[in-house]
Amino acid sequence: MKIVHIITRLILGGAQENTLITCKLLAQRAHDVTLITGPALGPEGELFNQAQNQGYKIIVVDKLKRAINPLDDIPAYYEIKKILRQLQPDIVHTHSAKAGILGRLAAYNLKSRISNLKIVHGIHGLAFHPYQSWYLNKFYIAVEKYAAQRTDFFISVADAMTNQALAAGIGKPEQYVTAYSAIEEDAYLTPISDEQKKQFRQKYGIAQDAVVIVTIARLFMLKGHDYIIESAKTLSKQFDNCVWLFVGDGRLSEQYKRQVRDLGLSDKIRFTGLLPTSEISLVVKSCDILVHCSLREGLARTLPQAMLGGIPAVSFDVDGAREVVNENTGRLIEPKNIEQLTKACAELIENENLRKRLGQQGRESVIKKFAPETMVDTIEDVYKKLL
Repeated sequence: MKIVHIITRLILGGAQENTLITCKLLAQRAHDVTLITGPALGPEGELFNQAQNQGYKIIVVDKLKRAINPLDDIPAYYEIKKILRQLQPDIVHTHSAKAGILGRLAAYNLKSRISNLKIVHGIHGLAFHPYQSWYLNKFYIAVEKYAAQRTDFFISVADAMTNQALAAGIGKPEQYVTAYSAIEEDAYLTPISDEQKKQFRQKYGIAQDAVVIVTIARLFMLKGHDYIIESAKTLSKQFDNCVWLFVGDGRLSEQYKRQVRDLGLSDKIRFTGLLPTSEISLVVKSCDILVHCSLREGLARTLPQAMLGGIPAVSFDVDGAREVVNENTGRLIEPKNIEQLTKACAELIENENLRKRLGQQGRESVIKKFAPETMVDTIEDVYKKLL
């Protein structure tokens, strides 16, 4: 098959990692794969270099950017349309909000010129959510409904995404399937040495016997670091050997660092800044508990990553989190509930055996579900049925 994937930008992020794994494996299966993307702009870090020399072609559309701006969006649309007309693909598979809209409209308007062209959209997260203004919410839903009428099939990263999209009137149930966002598992399943763990902790001034609570997320709105800092105020008094590690960067980095200093928690909460994706497995296996307090997420990759690394996950009960986090793999808690967050962390901090048991059960629960072959089998089956 001749397949074109379109994504807005190759920054560090779950949708981007998912798309790169999909392109790589489809190319390995002898399909003709092209990835269209915009510039990898933003403070989150980039994956563009990681996408090089993986067996598929990459085309950069300079005007394809995340922010809504007709001066960029209209030229980007026509550029994407021109590329698709040249490539004559069988499948156009879009990802993310901006590329999802422009890519699908461009492909749909070429259907009369490209025989048997099918359009697939990957839902990694929805552009509309409860934490935005009502008029922006209505706008995004209206745009997604319009694009859905020009979409043959949807592939969601979680059942929760399918349910939310259908509840908003986007598509029909028979147009959806879930393909959990794949993770390169070997790095997580391979144990690290005591020396590797020691060196990692030394790098951030963490004692070898400390219980480390790690959060891997952009330092950005709605990612929930403020709730974790609030719980750390209480837990740090209760547990002297506890350290929090924030992995990532973003626009709120300086604000959170200042907040931590003002609270006198600088010796308890450490910031690593941006780390390459290749180091995340080492991070997970050098820590003891993962905490994820994002208020909106398709299904955070950091949750199954933690489980593959053998540590339990504590997460707010939002979107797809409950599809991996439960009483056998960690603790699922009410969003914004700092009391529940503090209690769940305390239970795991003081009980090493419980951490190990939940970590092992978590690994067993996700190892097949998040395997790259599992995801790409599902995606490839969708393509075949459509054609």
